[in-house]
Amino acid sequence: MSNHLKELRYRKRYTAQQMSEMLGISKPFYCQLENRTRRLSYAMAIKISAIFELKPDAVFYDDYIEPEDREI
Repeated sequence: MSNHLKELRYRKRYTAQQMSEMLGISKPFYCQLENRTRRLSYAMAIKISAIFELKPDAVFYDDYIEPEDREI
């Protein structure tokens, strides 16, 4: 995941506070998720990916390749 989540947030021009409010969690909790110091639940991964309108794999896995881009 590296800093991909943070990069996505910056691209959307969201603050950590805005993200935490959209997710219904505290800002420190969100920052811990972003910095990978707190375990990410599946439900939270779905909520976060919905905000960015992406699949969870595209948000949380650095080496994710869209299925149509894969070599066969």
